[in-house]
Amino acid sequence: MVFCVCSLLGELYAGNKKGAVFYTMERIVNRERFQYAIDLLQEELSKSIAIHTSGIEVSTLVQKKSLPDSIKVQLIEKEHFVLYRNTENGAISLIGADESGVLYGCMALLAHKQWLNGGRFFFADGPKMVMRGTSIGLQKTTYLPGHDIYEYPYTPESFSWFYDKKLWLKYLDMMAENKYNALYLWNGHPFSSLVKLKDYPYALEVDETTFQKNEEMYTFLTKEANKRGIWIIQMFYNIILPKPFADRHGLKTQERNRIITPLISDYTRKSIAAFVAKYPNVGLLITLGEAMEGVGQDDINWFTKTIIPGVQDGLHASRAKGEPPIILRAHDTDAPAVMQAALPIYKNLYTMAKYNGEALTTYTPRGKWAELHRSLSDIGTVHIQNVHILANLEPFRYGSPDFIQKSVKAMHEVHHSNGIHIYPQASYWDWPYAADKVDNRLLQVDRDWMWYKAWARYAWNENRDSSQEQSYWSKELVQYYGVPEQDAQKLLLAIEEIGEISPKILRRFGITDGNRQTSSLGMLMTQLINPYRYGLFTLLYESEAPEGEMIIDYVEKDYHHEGHIGETPAQVAREIVQHGERAATLIKGLGKPTKNVAEFDRWVNDIRIHQLLANHYSYKVKAAIELLRYKYDRDIHALEKALPDLERSVEEYRKLTDLTTASYLYANSMQTKQRKIPMRGADATFIHWKEMLPVFETELNNFKHAIDSLSTMNDNPTHSKAGLMSQQITFFDHQQLVPLKRGAKLYVDQELVVTHLAQELEGLMAVQIDAGKQKLTGTQLRFKTQKPVKILVGYFNSTDKVFAPRPVLEIDASANDFGQAEAKVRNAIRIQYMPVVDIHTYSFPAGTNELKIPKGEALILGVVDDSQLVYPYNADVDNQGDDLDDLFGYFKGTKL
Repeated sequence: MVFCVCSLLGELYAGNKKGAVFYTMERIVNRERFQYAIDLLQEELSKSIAIHTSGIEVSTLVQKKSLPDSIKVQLIEKEHFVLYRNTENGAISLIGADESGVLYGCMALLAHKQWLNGGRFFFADGPKMVMRGTSIGLQKTTYLPGHDIYEYPYTPESFSWFYDKKLWLKYLDMMAENKYNALYLWNGHPFSSLVKLKDYPYALEVDETTFQKNEEMYTFLTKEANKRGIWIIQMFYNIILPKPFADRHGLKTQERNRIITPLISDYTRKSIAAFVAKYPNVGLLITLGEAMEGVGQDDINWFTKTIIPGVQDGLHASRAKGEPPIILRAHDTDAPAVMQAALPIYKNLYTMAKYNGEALTTYTPRGKWAELHRSLSDIGTVHIQNVHILANLEPFRYGSPDFIQKSVKAMHEVHHSNGIHIYPQASYWDWPYAADKVDNRLLQVDRDWMWYKAWARYAWNENRDSSQEQSYWSKELVQYYGVPEQDAQKLLLAIEEIGEISPKILRRFGITDGNRQTSSLGMLMTQLINPYRYGLFTLLYESEAPEGEMIIDYVEKDYHHEGHIGETPAQVAREIVQHGERAATLIKGLGKPTKNVAEFDRWVNDIRIHQLLANHYSYKVKAAIELLRYKYDRDIHALEKALPDLERSVEEYRKLTDLTTASYLYANSMQTKQRKIPMRGADATFIHWKEMLPVFETELNNFKHAIDSLSTMNDNPTHSKAGLMSQQITFFDHQQLVPLKRGAKLYVDQELVVTHLAQELEGLMAVQIDAGKQKLTGTQLRFKTQKPVKILVGYFNSTDKVFAPRPVLEIDASANDFGQAEAKVRNAIRIQYMPVVDIHTYSFPAGTNELKIPKGEALILGVVDDSQLVYPYNADVDNQGDDLDDLFGYFKGTKL
């Protein structure tokens, strides 16, 4: 037994007993963390039989009066440590740059117990990334009644796991074992669950009993995290108001284009102040965009005049020393401009941006998004990479160490970043459970151990030899599954192979990097051949993929006999099949594991699933390439040539459905109206392969019928575009109306006229707009209607800031609240000298309503009955050619 006696100098020692730990609490800043490290070391040493050392001397750098420069230089950075013994069987010295360095040094010593056996040694280590965090969302798969997205008060009914201390300790121990130092808790507006305000007592969203439980749990969590070297960082969106507060003042909880009032600012500032005063060691992660209109002076003012002053008020009230970290997300905001304004008034600032959007697609990031990362890194503060949502990986297991290591290298070398923030590998919205279909639901922290371990390992040090890494991970699999090393090596290689499949699928065939697409469910043919119809997020191809071509570009180049560039769709269609075949070959003949047998079997099943998914996509992409050739030569043989591959894609999907029906509850954990691809997923629909299989079977049958019809009629597919009937509504602000036709003047402050117009739009009554006013204040229309209507809003196809930004779910979760996310009529109208215009429709019920559009030019092109313009189409006023969508018909009323 190791015992300690306190001397007058505060030194603790254990006589001459071997294995004694010597330390003092003098000048220790974080006493709880230091003591936790000592207790951990002593507990593990007490289990060791053979220890050949005269003791272990543990200290922080500030406790050492003199040290050689060769040691000091190793302890310049936070969290670093040195371990050494100068003489045979002499005392081991463990010196940490700080208390976290001591903790990591203790862990290193226990991981290398051979150092306890008496020989001389020297070891210095420390992390490359200074912030290494994981995240947990206090979110749900669906909305709470009466609430919008992200609005989830902390209650036992919604989050029973939040009150489970045993589960928290399990998770925090995992983090400490992997040397993570930050835990981000994501929630829309957590303050109304965690603090009471004297001036706004009615803002509290939970009852008194729950509030006390929340206080207890949050205090417990921050205390236990601190011991393990972990910052708790609370994330929140702006501007979200608690429902009781919003109802009291006649406000919406979320309104992207809301005017910032003194009331809203005062409430938010006092909420933040109360939170910081209560939890001064908790950091804050700020999302300025999405729930408020991003990019502009409002963002800067909100950050510098509401959020930061709130933090400073809280620090003053608590008399805390030092500033807690504030991390600014570069999401739908001009982060460099915000940081420039904020740094003079607050120093402990960090920035964060998504690595590959809401997916994992490449370790060769480039383009404008890489430039943004570098610009944030160049500010001089720590810039953090957010590995976000992983919509293209869920629900299957993912643990490719090679892909992850290369990604971390890219974070350093391409993005110049020095921090990392890791989302759960899958099922973020369903935390803490995985999507596996088992009797007792699996915990993500158990299932995805390899995911957490890999990111942590390379965040600590990404420069590790690849052959040594294969050996390391093989040994990890041997230990976890109890399989022979040869089998572990095969399993590792199979995991590496399938690790390339989902990233390649999305980056070369996908619509978006966002979680509105669930790529594991497949894609409609029209999504492959006409991606712009579905709101193509071009950043996916321009920045989150190697240089290459989309399917539509690939076929066009072929038709014009032009050379191809970079990674092509045909190439990826071949490669993903090869990855799947190699993985399937590697797992054949694997022996039976002796540990975690069921989980081993689930890994093998996931490998087979990936092979089928790859086969499905490969066949469908080949069919898409053939089908697009018909667009150019109108030879029906191109359609006939596409048919066998489309049939095979459905055959592979049937096999995929069989496997997933037995093994998974769902494909995607976000099961709300934000989901669009492959099918709209409102109210937890189209969340499983068994729901999508009939869609793909219908798509195939419709295509066969279309070919038969074309063969019989010897004609091209046509689109019947019925004329739209204008509906009358009462405007409250005396808007000027003008009949929509060629030559119509739609501006009150410009002489521009309509030059091209889809025939079915003629006769609608457009609202004349004031472009100058739109650029300054946006567009607001207050009106009354006797029946449900759609308002037709024209967005210019340009990213120039003079134009209003179209609704985009990747940056605005409210972008489909009125059914406006999807362009209903593409290429619908052109104004002279202006970009072509797409029409988005906003649905409103009978009664008094208000339409709000962000700052910038947009057109108000008319009002129609809500039953019209149900399905999107391409009006093609510039005569770019038919998009072939009619070849695939409908599925139960939904245009495919």
